[in-house]
Amino acid sequence: MSLNVIALGGNAILDTDSTDVGQKEFIKKAAKYIVDFVEKGEEVVVCHGNGPQVGNLLLQQKAGDSEKNPALKLDSCVAMTQGSIGYWLQNALSNEFAKRNVSKPVASVVTQVEVDANDPSFTNPTKPIGPFFTEEEVKVEAAKDNSTFVEDSGRGYRKVVPSPQPQNIVEKEAIRTMAQGGVVTVSAGGGGIPVIIRDGEYVGVEAVIDKDFTSKVLAENVQADCLILLTGVDNIYINYNQPNQKALETISIAEAEGYIQEGHFAAGSMLPKIEAALDFVKGASNRKAVITSIENLENIQENAGTTIVSD
Repeated sequence: MSLNVIALGGNAILDTDSTDVGQKEFIKKAAKYIVDFVEKGEEVVVCHGNGPQVGNLLLQQKAGDSEKNPALKLDSCVAMTQGSIGYWLQNALSNEFAKRNVSKPVASVVTQVEVDANDPSFTNPTKPIGPFFTEEEVKVEAAKDNSTFVEDSGRGYRKVVPSPQPQNIVEKEAIRTMAQGGVVTVSAGGGGIPVIIRDGEYVGVEAVIDKDFTSKVLAENVQADCLILLTGVDNIYINYNQPNQKALETISIAEAEGYIQEGHFAAGSMLPKIEAALDFVKGASNRKAVITSIENLENIQENAGTTIVSD
């Protein structure tokens, strides 16, 4: 039996239907794959993204902003979406275990993640959140509050916010105790609620942390054996979408770093996953990281997906 941290993307949750019902339906499907994996004898901690959800919530907050009903700041919006998606996952996993007559506790933890107040991202925002806008719509939105928007992979423009590097999971002791006690634990959702230390206290800041990098810190903190980063494809590819594209299976740290140097992975999509995976694997010789699709999750024990191992 091994302990695994599974990172599920926020874009995948919102991919086909942005409604409350639609996102819950996706979560139900995801829960089946996760429970299949647990039934093979694996223990899991689940982390998830929230970029689209927190961006949408921020828009809703600003649309209803008034003196009597002021909009909440971004760290509170991160907490709110962390709680809602955590609830969906907790509910779906509990129901799926119950359908299979499996006695397995599930709990979600509202999680704070410490970041550096001097992180350069605070002066150079790069993390896309929320929906896509046309160029004309961006002019209107940017004029409202001087927000920064960037073009995102040919799909339109999205707002970008600071994305500082995670330093420490504040609730790590509680999460580790639960995970090692056999509780399926949903934590560090959306990369965690970003906090800095000011005058000896944790203080929330307006930012969104990349969930892949947070999942790496979380995996270290709970002493996980494997970090599983779920994405839209079964494997990492080199020469992606080219006639000579090749799916990678088991690769070493050196091989992965070589492919990065050759420029095979896009900065806004696959590269952060590979960087997070490499950082985790480098921490101990017995660790591994897997990048694959959620549909492939139950086949990881048979070496499905792309596995990064120590040299």
